[in-house]
Amino acid sequence: MSFPGSAEPGAALGAASMALEARSGHGREGAALSQSTKRAEAPCLCGEGALANQDSENQSAQSRRDWMGEVEVSALAYAKMCLHAARHPHATINGLLLGLRGGPPECLFLTDCVPLFHSNLALSVMLEVALNQVDLWASRSNLLVAGYYQANARLDDMSPTPLALKMAGRLAEFFEGAVLIMLDNQKLTLNPRVPPIIVLEQRDRHWLPKDKNLVMWRNWESSRHICKSLLEAKAHTQLVDFDAHLDDIRQDWTNQHLNTEIARLVSVANGSA
Repeated sequence: MSFPGSAEPGAALGAASMALEARSGHGREGAALSQSTKRAEAPCLCGEGALANQDSENQSAQSRRDWMGEVEVSALAYAKMCLHAARHPHATINGLLLGLRGGPPECLFLTDCVPLFHSNLALSVMLEVALNQVDLWASRSNLLVAGYYQANARLDDMSPTPLALKMAGRLAEFFEGAVLIMLDNQKLTLNPRVPPIIVLEQRDRHWLPKDKNLVMWRNWESSRHICKSLLEAKAHTQLVDFDAHLDDIRQDWTNQHLNTEIARLVSVANGSA
């Protein structure tokens, strides 16, 4: 894929709360600071001849219709997006969403995400490196790059930026069902009542909010409590994005240590551990 241009429980809870409050603008100096700071593949299968071309067009149209279906967000993908935002509460952060390759056509299952940057988001060379590495790694795990997520720096700003729209649009050229997720900083708290995300889909070249009834959670309460437990344990301080990996290549941008811990928490929540 090529793109151009832990601690005592009380202390841990306090630290996690401060990280998210800084993001949501309710910590630190209070309301004044809140307002001023923040949170604030489908490749073309063309054959020869008119019949083959027509078949290709029909398949493409069918693919677009199929992917107007449900999107399911896993606990892993949700938790890592939130941990990324908590890790860098005063910066715009972004990342890639990974989907299950060959899953049911009526539902896009977002299994994981890869945190990318918290500074210089639009640096094209670094984006190129990151995107190619993530695409290669995902393909080896039977996954595909199925979307893009971003949290803006400002508290009241959950609108897609030009970069977010460009990235999501480019991903949609490779996978028509790609989605764009924007994190809602005002809802991004330690224990949100509703999912603090907005899922957008591309319709007629415009990115519009997806019908909330089509955004699915295997178990929202479980995902919420897992994320809360991770924040209380200060797991966000262990999250590595691609930015950090570029500074020190020994750091693992796939975050396997976090993936293992989240998988354990999911098993506990499901009663299988």
